[in-house]
Amino acid sequence: MSLPTAAARAALPAGLLIACVVAGVLLANGIRSSFGLFLGPMTEAHAWTASGFAFAIALQVLLNGVSQPIVGQLADRFGGRSVIIGGALLYAVGILGMAASDGLPLFTFFAGVVMGVAVSAAGMPVFIASLTRMLPETMRGRAAGLGTAGSSAGQFLVVPLAGLGIAGLGWQWALVAMALAALLVIPLAWPLSDRPAPAPANAPAGTEDTAGAALSRALGEPSFWYLFFGFFVCGLHVSFLTVHLPGFVQSCGLPLYVGAGAIAVIGLFNIGGSLLSGELTQRWRRRELLVGIYAARGVVMAGFMVAEKTTTTVLVFSALMGILWLSTIPPTISLCARNWGTRWLATIFGLIYLGHQLGGFAGAFLGGVVFDATGSYDLMWSIGIAAAAFAALIHLPVRDGPRPLPVPA
Repeated sequence: MSLPTAAARAALPAGLLIACVVAGVLLANGIRSSFGLFLGPMTEAHAWTASGFAFAIALQVLLNGVSQPIVGQLADRFGGRSVIIGGALLYAVGILGMAASDGLPLFTFFAGVVMGVAVSAAGMPVFIASLTRMLPETMRGRAAGLGTAGSSAGQFLVVPLAGLGIAGLGWQWALVAMALAALLVIPLAWPLSDRPAPAPANAPAGTEDTAGAALSRALGEPSFWYLFFGFFVCGLHVSFLTVHLPGFVQSCGLPLYVGAGAIAVIGLFNIGGSLLSGELTQRWRRRELLVGIYAARGVVMAGFMVAEKTTTTVLVFSALMGILWLSTIPPTISLCARNWGTRWLATIFGLIYLGHQLGGFAGAFLGGVVFDATGSYDLMWSIGIAAAAFAALIHLPVRDGPRPLPVPA
């Protein structure tokens, strides 16, 4: 197999490709980010425990990470369009199953298992990997920044709409509406025709890089593991703050709405942060950009720890963390493309994304363990600062340039 020709790529305007990816990621991530709103009404309606509902969502996060390399492999083989369309259909099935579930085991299957695979197939990694493959290198960083900004815009725009749907229609009909909205991802994925073309019949034997060879090459390089564990830290930070920041704010004596507003401010400022990261990825060395992002996270968290906890300091902290929130994605995926090519990009980036989700599981779970054991989040903030320093240091030796591919015998 070979990638689509330059003429085939040129047939699709880059602006159309980027717009479809931004809209698709916005919709998919916005729907996924809304599930927490259903905890209260669904546990009350079914007399479920909050921990039972939360376990299903945690299982979704974990399976999202585990299945990401698998759906990435499918996207590399058959094209992102087919995988994303399948994911959108799974989205609809999973959400309708959540609405129809009358017991926790069935709900866990649909919300945890089905949706865990769905958010991998129709999620940001497959969208951005497919887009990266179809664009010239000079546009990839900017496009990845726009796609990441779309993800944050979904958190900022779709979640309030889901809340209005629950208030106006009830939680069951709100889920039905979200299932129908998920199907809108299908036409947005249609322009992503990045399916590899068949290799010419007269191509020399052994000239095609196989998935096994590409994975073996990536896994055998230290740079892959530096990026993997760096992304683990990113996931730890993101999940800890998403799950525990509202509770931390409330434990400081501030109103609950300040914590909710903090999450919204993070999503809002990450739109700008993602766009800025995409631009800097085009202009700076990606390795130094990642070092700076993780180091800045540690400085911001340390400053927040020692500052007086007021509404102003919480919102300023949220704005600064929002700028740094998912700004790691454009330079990380660009480094993957530069070091290991684009042929198996969704597979390799999917494996690195597994590190992010494992870190996310650890951040959410460890935050609760620390609070239960100590009665405060102080130790967890210290862990987050130390992890930021670790991530900054571990990116210093990352290879920031293409590795020559092996020449066939």
